[in-house]
Amino acid sequence: MKKIDRYILTKYLTTFFFCIILLTAIVVIVDISEKTDNFVKSKLPVSQIITDYYFGFIPRIDAMLFPLFVFIAVIFFTSKMAGRSEIVAILSSGVSYRRFLLPYIVGGVLLSALLWLGYQYVVPKANLKWSNFEAKYIDGPVAPESNNSNVKQKMYFKTDSNTYVGITRYDTTLKSGYGIFVQRFENNKLVYNLRSEQFSWDSIAAKWKLSNAVERRFDSISERIARSPELLISYNFKPRDLRKDEYLKDQLPTPELDEFIELERSRGSEMLNMLLVERYNRDAIPVSVLILTIIGAVLSSRKTRGGSGAHLAFGVLISMLYILFSRFSLVFATKGSFTPFLAAWTPNIFFGVTGFFPLQKSAQVNSGALYLLN
Repeated sequence: MKKIDRYILTKYLTTFFFCIILLTAIVVIVDISEKTDNFVKSKLPVSQIITDYYFGFIPRIDAMLFPLFVFIAVIFFTSKMAGRSEIVAILSSGVSYRRFLLPYIVGGVLLSALLWLGYQYVVPKANLKWSNFEAKYIDGPVAPESNNSNVKQKMYFKTDSNTYVGITRYDTTLKSGYGIFVQRFENNKLVYNLRSEQFSWDSIAAKWKLSNAVERRFDSISERIARSPELLISYNFKPRDLRKDEYLKDQLPTPELDEFIELERSRGSEMLNMLLVERYNRDAIPVSVLILTIIGAVLSSRKTRGGSGAHLAFGVLISMLYILFSRFSLVFATKGSFTPFLAAWTPNIFFGVTGFFPLQKSAQVNSGALYLLN
């Protein structure tokens, strides 16, 4: 890597990290001002608020705005270079336009890898930490009849292609409930039925503990009944699977999310598309960092009358379009017939193709100086 490459790469990374640190400081200050009363009521020490709340809040906010600030950082420092005619000098020295973009690509790949690792492991844990603190100290207790309650009622789902489970009431906090039944079918005939008055999760044995369980097994001519005051049994669903909230997918590290997706696929779950969109987004969003880096460099490397202001305004507009495009894709995937894979990757495909044309136009210009001054 040559000196000019190190210069551009250093500019890229320092501008980005300055922007993201400045934004984080502003967001944290605003959040503190809004939640001061809640922090005082919680009676928690400052150190615990930082570790239990802001160690979760900051990573999720930074990950959410990461591509946007990569784009803005690239446009900001590149337009400054163009305004000082640095890019004219680089291209006039015989450097091709594609070679000029090499440090941008290197920086984009580094930041994409950083965001990818964050989405796979760090952000889910941060979401869990943040949501637990919010539920306990910010939102407060919720009435059992509320839709947001920790108490789930009248649940019915498949554990595999032949087995169905019904639950009358389940408390996600206590990990216990009452009124559970399990039915298994073979060749459209009921072959097994279990009913229990109460059940709870045994964390030591990692199994479900059923009280006053009655098991019935049927064959073609007879029925066998077994009664158990206490029955320890293993099923392929765990307490987290019974939460059934839309935020669970955000709190699972990718290996656990993959496992959960396979389990929900075998159950024929209605929330499968939502889980798949989240899984594909964890790969697609980091790639958008590289795409937006190249688009930002191409758009802002040309000197304009508006200078950095015009470039930044145009960059914010493109960022808004990208976010809007992503939201529409998500809605069509979860509520319509759009496939989750295309919902996650369509914004990247669209903006990647869109950014290819100005890149080709710039690369075909023989003289960089003439291109910038025309």
